[in-house]
Amino acid sequence: MSLPYRTALIVGAGAGISAALARLLAAEGLRVVLAARDIAKLADLAAETGAVTVAADAADPQAVAALFGEVDVRFGAPDVVIYNASARVPGPLASLDPEAVRQAVEVTAFGAFLVAREAARRMEPHGHGAILFTGATAGVKGFPLSAAFAMGKFALRGLAQSAARELGPKGIHVAHVVVDGAVRSARRPDPADKPDSTLTPEGVARAYLDLLRQPRDAWSSEVELRPWVERF
Repeated sequence: MSLPYRTALIVGAGAGISAALARLLAAEGLRVVLAARDIAKLADLAAETGAVTVAADAADPQAVAALFGEVDVRFGAPDVVIYNASARVPGPLASLDPEAVRQAVEVTAFGAFLVAREAARRMEPHGHGAILFTGATAGVKGFPLSAAFAMGKFALRGLAQSAARELGPKGIHVAHVVVDGAVRSARRPDPADKPDSTLTPEGVARAYLDLLRQPRDAWSSEVELRPWVERF
């Protein structure tokens, strides 16, 4: 079944999940826009997928408004918006730098609010669209030495839940994806003694596509993704 959407904006684009998403969405015939602070790193992906890159700081209200304005002019309002940006400041709670923590929470949660706000403004008049948030295990349970990440991801999950309840009845599919596990990459392969113990970016991206294909009489507002070999 083809996707009922035309233009996808991925905010916080890079390697991994967002790159796999860009490839799959482009293969489905969608116009793809990739937004990140450093778009030089996206050159190869853009060339491969035909995507357009736009530089933007997701935690800056003016930058986010300008990003959506540029997409509006070039392609029309995006009807799929995916928020994939996050930031970590690991370390003992007592020694964390307050400014670094503030910035991390702004990227992970406040930026998601800014992006969702601009997306909702464009989708509500048409009663159509999808907003997906990339969450993590840290949005369900906090881990030691990871307070800033947990703060941001818990806030992100709350935003997604509130937005789903507000926007769903208006025809806008909002979903939060809990990526409950490490995502495989060249720098983080599966341990030799634990094959299949990480999620592949492609597998995660296909789950996003499954969400986008859901009929609105059976929308999911949250899904959890984890390796099939995990014991829980």
